[in-house]
Amino acid sequence: MILVDPPAWPAHDTLWSHLVSDHSLAELHDFAAGLGIGRRAFDLDHYDIPADRHADAVAAGAVAIGGGDLTRRLIASGLRVPGRDRAVLKGLRRRWLALRPGDHATVDDLLVRWREPHRTYHGPTHLAEALAALDVLTGAEAGPSTSTGRAGTAPGTLDDADRRTAELALWFHDAVHDGRTPQDEDASAALALAALGDPRVAELIRMTARHDPDPADRVAALVSDADLAILGADPARYDEYTRQVRAEYATVPDDRFRNGRRAVLEQLLDLPALYATDEGRRRWSARAESNLRRELGVLGP
Repeated sequence: MILVDPPAWPAHDTLWSHLVSDHSLAELHDFAAGLGIGRRAFDLDHYDIPADRHADAVAAGAVAIGGGDLTRRLIASGLRVPGRDRAVLKGLRRRWLALRPGDHATVDDLLVRWREPHRTYHGPTHLAEALAALDVLTGAEAGPSTSTGRAGTAPGTLDDADRRTAELALWFHDAVHDGRTPQDEDASAALALAALGDPRVAELIRMTARHDPDPADRVAALVSDADLAILGADPARYDEYTRQVRAEYATVPDDRFRNGRRAVLEQLLDLPALYATDEGRRRWSARAESNLRRELGVLGP
């Protein structure tokens, strides 16, 4: 059901109403489109509509209710975005629209996926952290490089097209996340290909199942390192990450989880180099090794 509260929220010299669905965002988007209200008016879980459109919304079938009742109905539906998450999600949405101006539908779909309730680590904060890590890597490596291979990134300055490709790959790399590798990465790659039509982005997403970028592939190295930057986080954030990962596998018995997690950590430590870029190694390698070995000690033999 579509609901609308009274115009009571002042901004831009008018009063505004909230238009929501207590059923699905797809229903909400369809209703708003029928009113001629564009996606720019969508704010994560509701549309802001001006006072002079309130009557139009009601005439089209929206149920007029008080603001408190609307909020309660939205919370009960499971569609409300909690206040603690709004800043991260708004920042992500702004970033996407700077990358792909006007592409509201894709980012709205992606943010719904990244907010799925079973995600504890692989949610919006992970996406935001991975994108921030990409900023660190590309900012630090803006100048020419003269090294090659896994022991050094491929030569040349990263151009805007490559930077954009790396960012798009990160946006989609965990868009499908059911805790299955490489099925999740394959499904995420297929989703990206359908949305963007870019096989290069899909290739980079599939690479994140293995984190083994081609030594000559500068963009793949950046995507891999940005995704793994969490391993080199400060100890408090790393410990939070390990708790979040355990929560995502809450149904897995402790012994089975410990064995699987230990195998993952040992595989990471056995890599010739955990990070594929010079800057990634400089910033994160030592702390990542310390974090991984400390976690291994907690897991026990």
